[in-house]
Formats: sequence, structure tokens, C-alpha cells
Amino acid sequence: MSRFLNKVIMEMYDNKNTAQKSFDENYLSEELLQAQWAEFIELKKVIAEIYLKKGSPITILDIGIGNARIVKHLSAIPEMWNMVKFYDGTDNAETCVNLSRNTANELNIEDKVTVYFLDAVELNQLQKQYDLIITTWFTAGNFYPENFPFENYNLLSEKIDLSKNEKFDTIFTFAYKMLNANGEILIGACYIDNENTRKKQELSYQKMGMTVITDAKDSFTATKERFWSQRFTKEKIYHYFKFVKREKISFTQLDPYDYAMQIRIKK
Repeated sequence: MSRFLNKVIMEMYDNKNTAQKSFDENYLSEELLQAQWAEFIELKKVIAEIYLKKGSPITILDIGIGNARIVKHLSAIPEMWNMVKFYDGTDNAETCVNLSRNTANELNIEDKVTVYFLDAVELNQLQKQYDLIITTWFTAGNFYPENFPFENYNLLSEKIDLSKNEKFDTIFTFAYKMLNANGEILIGACYIDNENTRKKQELSYQKMGMTVITDAKDSFTATKERFWSQRFTKEKIYHYFKFVKREKISFTQLDPYDYAMQIRIKK
């Protein structure tokens, strides 16, 4: 990743106004809020399953830990927290790293939680192995192509072809290699690619005061303020994870109206 792009991304998420709105329920749609809880319920099931299969506490990596929402909820349930040996998190925004570290300190769980200021495309720098690698609440859809023209995309006649997404490939290729035997990647929630979801994405960004620069021809929603959220189909996921056998990939609907799904990739 270029230094310029990395700086742009960090500035986007380190912007206090943006960060506050991203985590403030007053700016979030009901669908987004419900997706948070739906994916957490499914995450608990996966953690318990891997724990029982391994027979001992598991190691977890959270890509894009944000404000440590998952850590906060897991640690509040002793039965679940006892299933975790240690919990690492990464984020490329210093604001989020500080929020997460403060949360771990306030909850007195620093013995299990470590947060790294690290861009996801550099995951291999951790040189560690995990039983479960997660990325939650639509984070996987934020990995946009490095050369995306935010400044004038809505004026271009040629649309972005997402049959290949090098950043997504890099991140999850590293993640897959970092799994222990019988380890898993859990991606959730992900926007499902359809017209209804697209409109809801646009409304969410507009509610935060952003300017949408994409339309119905795109399989993602982007804003002038450099926010990006990709939508996925099952076939797109199979294509992106072509190095994994299809039977190792499963999907869980998080609602009855085709808004979001969770994706489970087994090694």
C-alpha cells in the first residue's frame, strides 16, 4: 500500500467527527444495529464450537477491532471469556487503537487483550498463528482497491470491475496462512448484493452527512468522504477464496430480508 493511501485511510477513521458518528447509535440504521447483535450471537456459537473441538481456550485475531465492541461483550460473559486464551486486535486508525486499549484497561482484561496499530495488508508482520480470525460488522467490505478515484468516480463512464480485489486477496490470503490446523476465518456481517441493500447503505451514509458517489451499476457504495462498503454474493466469495474448497465455506443469513450474511471459512 502506498504511504499516501495509508495516510488517507488513517485520516478518514481518525477524524473525530467521523469516528463518533460511526459508533453513535443515533446515526446508525436499525438494520446496522440488528446486524451487530445477529453476528455476535453467531460468533459466540463459533467460538464455543472451536473451543469444544480443541478442548482448551482458543486464540483469536480481530481484524479491524474498532472500539473493541466484541471484546467488551465477550468479556462480560465469563463462560465465553474463559474459552479465550488471548485476543489480539488490529486497526489502521490510531483513534480506534486508543479506544480499544482504553476499553481493555477499563475492563481489566489487558492480560488477554493486545491491540496493534497495523494495516490489515501487513498482517504477516504479526508472525503469529490463531484458532479463529474474525472481521466483524461489514469491515471486510471496506477493503477497497488502492487506486479508487474518490475525487471524480461519479463523473467517470467506466465502472470499477471487482472480479478481482487485490487488497481483499492480500488480507485474507495472509489470514488463512495464519490459521492453526482446524482454524477458521469468520467474516460478518457482510452486505448482500441487491438493490434493497444498496438503497439502505446509501441512506445510512447520507444520515451521517456524507455524499454518495456510486449508483445502481456498482456492487459497492462509496462516498466523497472516502468511505467504501462492498456488497457480496456467494459466488463472489467463492471466487475471492478460490484457494479454499467450496465445502469449507458456509454462509449464515443474519436477517430474513437479505441485508446481511456471515461467512465461515474453515482450514
